[in-house]
Amino acid sequence: MENKGPKTTELKSSQSKTNSTGADPKMTSVKKDNLCEHDVKKLENICPQSYPTKSVEMSTKLVNLPQTGNLCKWEAEEPCRDQPSEIEPVKGTRSGDQFKNANIDHMHKTGKQVHRGSEENSDNWTQRKLSSGRSVKMANTKHPSKVSETEGKVTSCNPQQLKSCNPVHVVCVTSEQDEVDVVPESPLSDVCSDACVSDIGGSGIPNKYQSSSGDSHAFEKESEPESPMDVDSSKNSCQGSEADEETSPFLDEQEDVDTSKAASKSSRFQRGNADPELRRSPFSSKRCEGTRYNLHFEGTDDSVKEDELHTKSYGISPTLSSECKGAKHCGKKDSKITAHFMRIPRTEEKSRKEPCEFKHQRPGRKIPKYIPPSLPTNKKWFGTPIEEMRRMPMCGAHLPHLRPSTNHTVTIRVDLLREGEVPKPFPTHYKDLWDNKHVKMPCSEQNLYPVEDENGDRTAGSRWELIQTALLNKFISSHDLKEAILRYNVAYAKKWDFTSLTDFCDKVLEDAESQHLFQSILPDMVKLALCLPSICTRPIPLLKQKMNHSITMSQEQIASFLANAFFCTFPRRNAKMKSEYSSYPDINFNRLFEGRSPRKPEKLKTLFCYFRRVTEKKPTGLVTFTRQSLQDLPDWERSHKKLTRLYVTYEGTIESNGRGMLQVDFANRFVGGGVTGAGLVQEEIRFLINPELIVSRLITEVLDHNECLIITGTEQYSEYTGYAETYRWVRSHEDDTPRDEWQRRCTEIVAIDAFHFRRFLDQFVPEKIRRELNKAYCGFTRPAVPPQHLSAVATGNWGCGAFGGDSRLKALIQILAAAEAGRDVVYFTFGDAELMRDIYNMYSFLTEKGQTVGDVYRLLLRYYNEECRSCSTPGPDVKLYPFIYNTLESYADSTDEDEKGLCFDD
Repeated sequence: MENKGPKTTELKSSQSKTNSTGADPKMTSVKKDNLCEHDVKKLENICPQSYPTKSVEMSTKLVNLPQTGNLCKWEAEEPCRDQPSEIEPVKGTRSGDQFKNANIDHMHKTGKQVHRGSEENSDNWTQRKLSSGRSVKMANTKHPSKVSETEGKVTSCNPQQLKSCNPVHVVCVTSEQDEVDVVPESPLSDVCSDACVSDIGGSGIPNKYQSSSGDSHAFEKESEPESPMDVDSSKNSCQGSEADEETSPFLDEQEDVDTSKAASKSSRFQRGNADPELRRSPFSSKRCEGTRYNLHFEGTDDSVKEDELHTKSYGISPTLSSECKGAKHCGKKDSKITAHFMRIPRTEEKSRKEPCEFKHQRPGRKIPKYIPPSLPTNKKWFGTPIEEMRRMPMCGAHLPHLRPSTNHTVTIRVDLLREGEVPKPFPTHYKDLWDNKHVKMPCSEQNLYPVEDENGDRTAGSRWELIQTALLNKFISSHDLKEAILRYNVAYAKKWDFTSLTDFCDKVLEDAESQHLFQSILPDMVKLALCLPSICTRPIPLLKQKMNHSITMSQEQIASFLANAFFCTFPRRNAKMKSEYSSYPDINFNRLFEGRSPRKPEKLKTLFCYFRRVTEKKPTGLVTFTRQSLQDLPDWERSHKKLTRLYVTYEGTIESNGRGMLQVDFANRFVGGGVTGAGLVQEEIRFLINPELIVSRLITEVLDHNECLIITGTEQYSEYTGYAETYRWVRSHEDDTPRDEWQRRCTEIVAIDAFHFRRFLDQFVPEKIRRELNKAYCGFTRPAVPPQHLSAVATGNWGCGAFGGDSRLKALIQILAAAEAGRDVVYFTFGDAELMRDIYNMYSFLTEKGQTVGDVYRLLLRYYNEECRSCSTPGPDVKLYPFIYNTLESYADSTDEDEKGLCFDD
C-alpha cells in the first residue's frame, strides 16, 4: 500500500480494538459514525481540506500516538495523492528492488482492459470487507484511492500535484515493436512459408517480444543457468537449477481475510513503532528501495510459512499479512521476465522488505538526510551519449601479424589467410595426440571401442570406424538417427532418452520440413562431422585452470566440432561423476534430445538453422578463444583511479545496442550453462544464436574466481523473441558486423560468473566484494592494450537473478572494475527505469564529490562494518545507496571544502 495504507489500517485496528475490549457501545457507535462521516466529507472536499489538522484530529481520537513534525509533513503532502478514482488496481505493486533485473515489457494492456480489471478488483475488495464484517462504507471510501495510488494509476492529480507528491514510479516498459502477423520462416529453409509454423513455435503465440535485432529486453536478464555437471554442488553453480529458476514466483495462494483482534492489535503495534527514517521521507524511493509500504502490498508472493515467520518475529499476527496477501490476488499481475527466474530466497525477500517494516530503531543510528535530486521520468537514458562511447574496430589498435606462439595456438595456415576465402587447416595432414592436455578427438586412433569379431570374441576396435559406419546409413526417421547414435554409445542405450528429438521430427516439423531434414540437412551434417580429420588436423589444447592461453580456429573447424557434438561422438565426455572431464561442461548433445520440455523444439530449430547455413555455404572467418587468469589483482583500497564515463538506459540489448563493445555474458562457471540441456536464459540464448560459442564447452575447464573466458569473432545466425518458456526462434540472421585483420567478426564476448549468494547479506562481506570486483576486473582488463584502444563495456544486472545479487551493488562493482581497467560503461537495466535513475544519481554524486575507486571501495567496507556485520535480521536497516549519500554528505559537513577524498578505517 502507498502512503495512506498505514493510516487506514490504523483506524480499522483502533475500531476493532475498541469493539473487542468491550468499550461503551454508545461511544463506539459515535466513533464509527464520526469516522464514516469524516471520510465522506473528505471525499467531497479532498484537496481544499486542511490535511495536517485532520491528521492530528484522527490521531488524537483514535490512536493517541505522538505527532511529529515529520508526520505532519507526510500528512500534509497526501491530499493530492488521495484523489478519488474509479480506477482500481490491476496488479499488486511489484517492487523495483524485489526483482532488480526485471524486464517489464510483457505488459500490453489497453485502457479498457485496465479499467475492466479495476472494476473486478473493486468488487473483490468489497466482498472481502463484507465477509470480514468491516464497514462497506469504509472500504469504498478509503481503499480505492489508496490502492490505486499503489499502482501509480491515479490520473486525477494534475502534474504539479504529482510532482510535489513525488509518487513512486512503477515502470511498465512495453515493447515498441507492434505485433505483426508475419509467419516465421523455417529454420530448415530460407523460404518463408506456412510449413514452418508448428504447434510449439507457431504464429498462435503472441509476439510480445522483439527479436534479437531489435530491442528485446528479455535477452539481457540475468542468466543463471544450471550447472551442466553434477560436480561440486557446494560451490558457485546452480546444479540442476533450471526447474527452480523457472518456478513462477506467483503462487496461487487464496486465503480468507481475517480481521480479528490480533490483526488490530498488530496493526497498532506496527504504527506505534514506526521507523523514524520512514516517517522522515515516506515518499522517497531511495528510502524504501525494495518496498512500497508496510502492509506487504509489494505484489510479491510469499508463502504462508514465510508470512507467519516474518510476522511472528515482530509480534504481528499472520492474519494481517493474509489479508494483504489476499488483496494482492484481487487484480491481475504483471507478466514479468523475472517470472522465469528461480524464486528469490526467502531470506532475501524478507531483507528487501525489511527497511520498510516497522521495527524498533537501532540505538545510535543516523537518520538519513540526503535525498538525491529527482530526474525526469520521461528520459530513456542518462549519462554520456552512447554514440560517444568507444567501439571496435574504430577504437582498436592495429593487430600484429597472426602467428602461433607458446601461448597462442593457431589451427590454420596464416600465410594463406585471405578475406572471403575458407582458411586452410594447419598442419596439412592429421597429427594425432591422446593425452590429458588436449581434446580427445573422435577420429583418434586411440579412440578404441570393444567390438565382437566373427568368432564372438571381444576385441578393441576403432570407434571412429564404427561412427562412420553408423552415420553413413541413410536416415528416414528419428528412430534411425537414435539407433545410429546408440551404436557407438552402447553403454548409454538404456540411459539416454530421445523423446524431445522424436517429438520434434514427428510432431513439430511439417512433412515437407521433415523430409528436407532427413534428405538434405542431416546428410550434410554427417559429411561435415566425418570430415573432421581433414578439416581439423590437430587436437585442440584444453584451456585448463591457471592458464593464459588463446586458441584461434576457423569457423569451418568449429562447425565440424559442433556436428560431432550433435551426433555425440566425443569420447570420455559422457560420464558425470569422477571422470577425467568432470570439471568440464557437457559437449555431446544427448541431454538436448531428452524429455518433453517445450523449450527443446525451439532450441533445435535454432541449431538446425545454423547447421543448414554452414552446410549450404562454408563460413570464411576465424574465432579466438582466450582464457585469462590473473595473478596480480588490484589493491582496491589504495586505488586512485577516477570513475570513467557512464551511459545507462532501461531500453536496448547488449547484443544489438552494444555492437563493437565488450559484451558481458552473465555466465555460469561451467561456460554455456544449460545450453545443451534445458537452460534457456541469458547465457544459453546467446550461445544458441551464436552457436560457435558452444565449442568453448569442449575446451574450457570450470572457471576459477580470478579467471574469465574471452571469445572474439563469433557470428550471429538466428533471431528470436521471448525468454525461457516464451523463447521462439524467428528467422535466420545475416550478421554484417565488420571483420578485423584476422578475419574475425568484431564481436567480443566475455564470460564472467557471478558468485551465488544464498544469503542476501553475504554479498556485502569484504571478501565477497573483492571476489566480485576481481572477477569483473579480470573480464574487463587487457594488460597489454592501452586504455584508448579499449571499447566500452556493455553490461547489465550481472548476477542479480537466481544468484541473489543486489543490482545496485553489482552496478557499482562493475563501474569500479571498469574504471580500474580503463573502460567506459554502457549499462542496460532491462526495463527497470527506477534502477536506471538510481544508478545515474549515484554515479553523478560520486563523480561530483571526486571519489576514486579506492574511496568507493572503502565506503563499501564501512557499509558492511556499520550496517551488515552486526545485523540480526536478513537485511540491513539502511540500504547501500542512502548510506553512501549520507556518509559523504556528513563527511563534507565536518571537513574543510578544500579537503578531498575519504580515509575510512576498515
